[in-house]
Amino acid sequence: MMKTRVSFLSLFIVFFLVLNSFGQTSQIQKIDSLFTSWNVSNHPGGAVLVSKEGKTIFSKSYGLANIEYNIPNTNNTLFNIGSISKQFTAMGIVLLEEQNKLSFDDDIRKHISELPDFGKTITIRHLLHHTSGLRDLHGLLGLAGWRRGDLETNEDVYRIIENQKELNFKPDEEFLYSNTGYILLAKIIENISQLKFDQWMKQNVFKPLGMKNTYVETSINKIVPNNATSYYLREDFERALEYWGYYGSGNIHSTIEDLNIWLQNFSTPQDNRETAFKKLLFTTPLKNGFETNYGFGVRIEDYSGRKVIQHGGAVGGFRALARTFPQEQLNIVILTNYSRSNIGSKANKISDILLNKKNNSLAKTTTTPAQLPAKFIKLSNKKLKEFEGIYWSDSEKSGRKVYIKNDTLQYSSSAGNEWPLLPIGKHKFIMNHPSIKPIVKFDSITHKMIIKTDNNLPGIFTFLQKNLDIKTNDFNTLIGNYYSPELKTMYTISIDDKSNIYLEHARHGIIKLEQLYDNIFSGNWPVGTVEIKRNEKGKVMGLRMSNGRTRNVWFDKII
Repeated sequence: MMKTRVSFLSLFIVFFLVLNSFGQTSQIQKIDSLFTSWNVSNHPGGAVLVSKEGKTIFSKSYGLANIEYNIPNTNNTLFNIGSISKQFTAMGIVLLEEQNKLSFDDDIRKHISELPDFGKTITIRHLLHHTSGLRDLHGLLGLAGWRRGDLETNEDVYRIIENQKELNFKPDEEFLYSNTGYILLAKIIENISQLKFDQWMKQNVFKPLGMKNTYVETSINKIVPNNATSYYLREDFERALEYWGYYGSGNIHSTIEDLNIWLQNFSTPQDNRETAFKKLLFTTPLKNGFETNYGFGVRIEDYSGRKVIQHGGAVGGFRALARTFPQEQLNIVILTNYSRSNIGSKANKISDILLNKKNNSLAKTTTTPAQLPAKFIKLSNKKLKEFEGIYWSDSEKSGRKVYIKNDTLQYSSSAGNEWPLLPIGKHKFIMNHPSIKPIVKFDSITHKMIIKTDNNLPGIFTFLQKNLDIKTNDFNTLIGNYYSPELKTMYTISIDDKSNIYLEHARHGIIKLEQLYDNIFSGNWPVGTVEIKRNEKGKVMGLRMSNGRTRNVWFDKII
């Protein structure tokens, strides 16, 4: 009888192992199928690794590392991981903090004395969290005359930053991603250690963790075996020229296996690294109490009700994603060498295959559909007319129109996007949007329109002009040369016989401007938005240019 029971138990174990093996095989096949389109002729691809509880369950490479010479990608191919590099720079700062060589709350001018005094203290913590207000390097260099494809180096950034007089915003007032901050963090590491950044990182971060193939690229001329070439996918594949000569914010090259070693430390850290990896997850609220999800070089988010630590990277045609679910000890690394690889969606699908899916994407706090209140108040057209006009957001560099239509106040963000504002107070409205119901308040003292949706930061728009007809300026008053003492460069405004207005730069050529509002124009990169500034008598004194993460660079009108 005992023998029969033992045999039955053995059969049950075998059956369970076969079933489990079948399940894993099915999962592997599903993951593999996500990347089969990369394995076609003359096509770049990438490498993918998935590990669970410290064991690699999927590891495979696809497509070509170099199309010109038909060289395939392998699991040992090196890829530029772009902004994933930031968490490694952050780890360098953490290790120096643990050695008592700096404090996260040090004024950065303590370690980089040549930086200008912006009137507000910028700390190392601000740089780590992207809350410093420093303008981003790409926008600054673009406005200064760098064209797409021109070499951008740390020395270029240091030189430009030393001449800056203003910030995008006061430290701790906003979160705005800034590559400049992480380039300065690399400088701090160099100044404290008296070693080149790439050497220090190899000795103190990569080598101790066993990341044998990872390195910091400090020169685009360096020859390193097994590096992939990156490509843009437009109509056809085009080779991406390597102009990214900066480090600290990016430009680390790595493999899927090395990045998996790194990610594993978020759940099972190596000896003496537990506190360091925990510090990478530090977050600090903004001055207004708003909690961001950005730690030290990593994003801490929620996916299907599970904690996920991750970051992406993009430079040239390279795309990279490193994601870990620390509680599940699940790591996903995708590295690719072409621009339209869509790795974010693929990482989500891998996550869904391996987890008990609760929803399809990075989760946001679930809320019931917004409802309109049962009662509204009645406001006269005379009262509603007080709110009419164009409102401008200095942070978003975008405008909103508010106007009366059919006895109802309307809110418009762009042509074709118009939503009624229904009064629930003398200065307070609810927007009748189909999916959200923001509260819109008008402050008659500050002349601002404040838009609040759920627990998100409010959007603040300042009254710009009463006239909804935007084309009211005499362009002749704008003609002249405009010089930036911060960037040491000049632009010229001119008009043609058809009243078209143009901005010209020695390196960027002629850029046509489109009028958005009375004194605000837009143009193609690197211009972004151009805001004309006048004195009390209406005389043009200069202009401010903004392009995304670089805001309000001042240009004096000199002729």
